[in-house]
Amino acid sequence: MIEEQQNNPLHGLKLETMITDLVDCYGWKILYAALKLECLNLNPSIESCQKFLKKTEWAREKVENFYLYRFKRMPKANAEQYELKPRERGFAAGIMPRKPMVLTFESIAKMQAQAHAEFEAARAAKPKMNQSRGAGSRNQNRSSNSRSSGSASRKNSGFDNGTRESRARDRFDSDRENVKRDPSKPKPSTDPNNPWGK
Repeated sequence: MIEEQQNNPLHGLKLETMITDLVDCYGWKILYAALKLECLNLNPSIESCQKFLKKTEWAREKVENFYLYRFKRMPKANAEQYELKPRERGFAAGIMPRKPMVLTFESIAKMQAQAHAEFEAARAAKPKMNQSRGAGSRNQNRSSNSRSSGSASRKNSGFDNGTRESRARDRFDSDRENVKRDPSKPKPSTDPNNPWGK
């Protein structure tokens, strides 16, 4: 496994070097279109990107994935490898990085549309759990919505017939009265001119 990790193009690669390679190849605008990270859009610089990516793990992993599979064009990871962070993934001996993928705004838009379509297809293919129970819960939601709208009209009418808020307030006040105070500590000041009791 260690030998496979050493075949990873990210092995021993500094974050600054990775960002510099990507910017030199693609430029800031293409990187922003592909990754949708604001650090690549608003006043982009190597230093600001490096600072953001050091602090933000999910963004760093997103850029590292881009570096591996778009810039170095390494083979896609299987499900087991994909669970690992990009720097921890291993590649078999003899697999060499290829030339960077040519990216344009049109190709990025096409890839994002394809990914969105695949996501929606996978989402639609998931079996819906307990469809019969789902219909019942929808009817239940309708009846609860009608009840809540009635209570909303009562609340707006000016009557307070023991609403949740007033009951919670009463419970909070009674809990405060039941708390025993430490006799060694001074009592809180009730003087409005001296709120800190000094």
